[in-house]
Amino acid sequence: MSWILHERAREYYWKGTGQLSIKTFFGGRAHYRIGSGYHAVDQFSYLVLNDGQSYEIDIDSQQPVESFCLFFAPGLAKEVQQSLSVKSERLLDRSASDNAAPPIRFFEKNYSHDQVLSPALFRLRNSYAKQERGWLVEQLHGIVERLLKVHELVSRETERLDNVRPATREELYRRACRARDYASAMFAEPVTLSEFARVACLSPNHLLRTFRQIFQETPHQFLITRRLEEAKRLLLRDDLSVTEVCLAVGFESLGSFSTLFRKRFGISPSEYRDTKK
Repeated sequence: MSWILHERAREYYWKGTGQLSIKTFFGGRAHYRIGSGYHAVDQFSYLVLNDGQSYEIDIDSQQPVESFCLFFAPGLAKEVQQSLSVKSERLLDRSASDNAAPPIRFFEKNYSHDQVLSPALFRLRNSYAKQERGWLVEQLHGIVERLLKVHELVSRETERLDNVRPATREELYRRACRARDYASAMFAEPVTLSEFARVACLSPNHLLRTFRQIFQETPHQFLITRRLEEAKRLLLRDDLSVTEVCLAVGFESLGSFSTLFRKRFGISPSEYRDTKK
């Protein structure tokens, strides 16, 4: 059975095995631990987990965090995938359609909100409570269809890894994404390449090469970008000084923070704050 979890909580912890699901959160972050992976999900992204995946979720916030998570019935993704890929005459043959394709395994990672899946998620969040069950079932089918489209688009990123078999490309991509999500979640900490590599279960050199091929930047460059983007958001708050923002996002030197901020955005942190008042 498919269902929706839509709640608010300052504190929450759960550990177990779940269905295929899409996790979204607003007003704060939820932290997921999946094996060696670590993911922080907030209003800027959504997390996809496969059916049968074991994980832990933890919310610890001063303000209520709104969760809007969709859980899909086992087999639904395969059913929708078959309806899109198998010819109509074959779909009429139940035995043929049942074995048309193996169960799909989505990439378990943070996805930035996009123009394919996210609009449908936001519409559903705003309207599902007023609708009947039949309408909801149709909407969930449509969202799975969009999720399959996202999977198709993301799969093209694996093609940047040349000279390896398709199955190897997908596994390397999953591991590189695990390292990137870890960097995104732990951006304020002094994480190292060796730590990223441990999370990805790759050697530091192998991760560095794979990460650069897929994402067109190194893990360190991604980490700096993540810190600077978070700094932009914190600079909009009046209760934090520029120095406090610098330290909060993981920089140790105000000088290097200001230099990197100006290089990336064309103005200093103080000037950026002034332009937004």
